[in-house]
Amino acid sequence: MRITLAYNLKRKDEAKPMDYFSEFDSPQTINAIASAIKSRGHRVDLVDADRPDLFSYFSQNRADLVFNIAEGTCGKFREAELPAILDCLDIPYTGSNTFCLALALNKGLTKKILKAEGIPTPNFQIFFRGNETLDPQLKFPLIVKPNREGSAKGIDISCVVNNEGLLYKKIREIKETYKQEVLVEEFIEGRELTVGILENGKVMILPILEIDFAGCGKSGEYFYSWRMKEYQGNKELGLLPSFHCPARLDKDIEDKVKDAALKTHRAIACLDISRTDIRLSKDNIPYVLEINPLPGLSPDESNFSLMAYAAGMKYDDLIEAILLSAAERKRSQN
Repeated sequence: MRITLAYNLKRKDEAKPMDYFSEFDSPQTINAIASAIKSRGHRVDLVDADRPDLFSYFSQNRADLVFNIAEGTCGKFREAELPAILDCLDIPYTGSNTFCLALALNKGLTKKILKAEGIPTPNFQIFFRGNETLDPQLKFPLIVKPNREGSAKGIDISCVVNNEGLLYKKIREIKETYKQEVLVEEFIEGRELTVGILENGKVMILPILEIDFAGCGKSGEYFYSWRMKEYQGNKELGLLPSFHCPARLDKDIEDKVKDAALKTHRAIACLDISRTDIRLSKDNIPYVLEINPLPGLSPDESNFSLMAYAAGMKYDDLIEAILLSAAERKRSQN
């Protein structure tokens, strides 16, 4: 098959916030995916989805299938930019569809669906103006986040607040920097987990990954902040989380966590692949924080790849499984 790998390339721009390009992919990741696809006998074309003539490009260079890792560049529904173009041109692609990607990027809307489906998620409130009255039912500590960002953008230790003064100060900061509504939710003390789901004819729930921040005392950060994701392993900054995959969980708790992730995957209508971030509370309730239907696929650093390796897969196997799932969906729709 002729496969087009569509991506957004990570770059630097001093005019943008430090975390602006965090969701984009490095040349190493792009090359690794391309090599994996070629190893299975396919032709691979590369296209940066940041190009302004994207619609014209795909209308003139039709692929049999697009391997989509493009995060999009602007707007409330940016992760759905490329899939919307491909849907219009009737070109199949890997991963979730336009609706799912647009929905999952909006944390507040996603959490409303989780609540409706009975899936545990922290209690929350969306601040559109920034000066709304705090819901008296919300209990401190609270964590403040941009509502429509990924890769922990806008999140650091100062986002966990214990009083209304700090809360409204942080809301103002995030609104000013990210130009969007702000999500405020109860901060769940507990264990950080993430669960990968892979569809290849059947649903495969990968081994749960546990991220332990016990070794991060020097940094003062004890959850997956932007700095933690961007600089993990940096001794000088004290960003030294340890990873356990499979997670250190009893079987019944493991089943509860996997069930929450699978229900979330289905509630948001994800296709092929997803990664669900969960906080396991001290009373063993798996609270879903968010779902990412477009998770990172770096062969060395991405959590999804680590979970696939723990399941006995090689990197090329992971990429092929995503391709096969999308190709099978294409055949079933013909």
